[in-house]
Amino acid sequence: MSSQAIFSEEKNPRGIPKAPFVENIESYLGGGDADVEGPLKRFQDALAKYRYMDGTLTQRRASLEEKIPDIKKTLDMVEFLRDRREGKGASDDNNEDDLDEDLDEEDEGPPKPLTTAFELNDTLYAEAELQDTDTVYLWLGANVMLSYKIPAAITLLKSKLEAAETTLKNTIEDLEFLREQITVMEVNTARVYNWDVKRRREKREKQAPRPTASQSVAELD
Repeated sequence: MSSQAIFSEEKNPRGIPKAPFVENIESYLGGGDADVEGPLKRFQDALAKYRYMDGTLTQRRASLEEKIPDIKKTLDMVEFLRDRREGKGASDDNNEDDLDEDLDEEDEGPPKPLTTAFELNDTLYAEAELQDTDTVYLWLGANVMLSYKIPAAITLLKSKLEAAETTLKNTIEDLEFLREQITVMEVNTARVYNWDVKRRREKREKQAPRPTASQSVAELD
């Protein structure tokens, strides 16, 4: 009989196969005289695949945990610019009502430019004045920057934030699942190896020559 498949047909929602726990080693290997070298090699190959996926997902998790705060900061800034513009509009409407009531009242005029600092790199910042604007520029990656109207930019950033948070949640779940499968495969490997050691020892004991009756009498003398 041949040994069973390494991976189970059961998978997690992202398609990562589950590692079945080997309960009956002799039955799994296909008999008491089965060779364990092949199954142990396949176990090691499966472990290598699981560990490779674990390393890849760990890097993805670190990237997302760094990216999500940046998206949140950008979204907060664009929403601030939106609220500032909406506040200015409301102020203009109030000014029109005040002018109707008192024509001698002076206009408040446009709001003062907003002074802020923006990051050029990890340790270098520059100061800038933000005028009243309805357009923002967003880095999309790969040295690509596009201009968006503020409402469109907010919609885009919210969708990217939601997608990144969902991906991070799924990545964390996949990492937990992978580490469970790595543990199962390590236990399977140890159990098969120990079973083979025990089988070899029992085989040597059976094959060892037993003392004859004359040898036993000689030892007693």
